[in-house]
Amino acid sequence: MMETGFTPSPVLPPQGGMGVQTEMPFAVVRGEKIVAMPEDLYIPPDALEVFLEAFEGPLDLLLYLIRRQNFDICDIPIAHITEQYVAYVELMKEFNLDLAAEYLLMAAMLAEIKSRLLLPRQAMVDEEEDPRAQLMRQLQEYEQCKQAAGELDTLPRLERDHWLAQTAADFPRLPRPQPQVSLQELLLAFQDVLKRADMFSHHQIRREHLSIRERMTHVLALLQGKAFVPFESLFRLEEGRRGVVVTLMAVLELLKAHLIDVTQSEGAYAPLYVRPVGAVLEGAGI
Repeated sequence: MMETGFTPSPVLPPQGGMGVQTEMPFAVVRGEKIVAMPEDLYIPPDALEVFLEAFEGPLDLLLYLIRRQNFDICDIPIAHITEQYVAYVELMKEFNLDLAAEYLLMAAMLAEIKSRLLLPRQAMVDEEEDPRAQLMRQLQEYEQCKQAAGELDTLPRLERDHWLAQTAADFPRLPRPQPQVSLQELLLAFQDVLKRADMFSHHQIRREHLSIRERMTHVLALLQGKAFVPFESLFRLEEGRRGVVVTLMAVLELLKAHLIDVTQSEGAYAPLYVRPVGAVLEGAGI
């Protein structure tokens, strides 16, 4: 395997009072310096090929031809542009460049548009009937995309204009002193925790099922077999306010239904008595 490289020869010290410099080699092959071109060196004609990618497709080529001659995209001289386009395609064939199918398809499309323009047309032709309309729209859209791509390419790009800087620093970890907390601060913090815990506490309230109809039955059972019963004996204080209210509502419902009577002896502020309807009080002094 041949390795070539360039190694400048050192400058020799002056001899005989005059500075002498040897000829500089243009290559080093296997450690041997080459200072002259070999006479038997053969370079094949296809050893060096230069590929120029000037256009990215048929639309790019058309846009280049139009802009180079300052033509209006909305009024393209199809005949002139077609001749230049076909000449470029023939040039690509001459240099043995690989022609993409898109270039040949565009050439056929231009030839079709040119032939349609040569046909006789009516005097009044709508804009949509122009054979060049579709090609104009494609060129305008391609030009907009190309300009947007150029603007995006000017933006700063990572790994092209900017590079990430990475470094590692080994800083010594200093000892962190423990805080000094007093007993009073600890109690205040614990009090704050208790307040927050109370916010999340919950309890269930069970409603006591008190029925007015059931209490009416209970009052009638107390009055059964008795001539009268003191009014305050109908209430059970251990049931609380709700029980007292339910008992009062039961007594009022019984009075409304004419099932009991409430009487009072000896005028105002005298005790109240409850008796069933139709009961006869004998010797009670009521």
